[in-house]
Amino acid sequence: MSDATSPAITIYSSAVCPYCVMAKNFLRSKGLAWNEVRIDMDAAERERMVARTRRTSVPQIFVGETHVGGYDDMMALHRAGKFESLLAGEVAPEAHGHD
Repeated sequence: MSDATSPAITIYSSAVCPYCVMAKNFLRSKGLAWNEVRIDMDAAERERMVARTRRTSVPQIFVGETHVGGYDDMMALHRAGKFESLLAGEVAPEAHGHD
């Protein structure tokens, strides 16, 4: 899988967030890169995250424009073999963030 064709991964996070660390460690173990958005340092980004996800907890993870959810959601997709499909740009599995 080429990084050039993979959808960008975005993680909304904060400084004191063990699940954020676990999510980033998982992505790192897969050799993936991500964009981190720190909502504890930018109130506007926090508001944007809540508007996009209707959730206030972190992490909130996106692959492209598809809302994966939090760490547990990402790991459930991974266990089901669907996270890799999402990274490959295939049709999104039952994502949580649809409007």
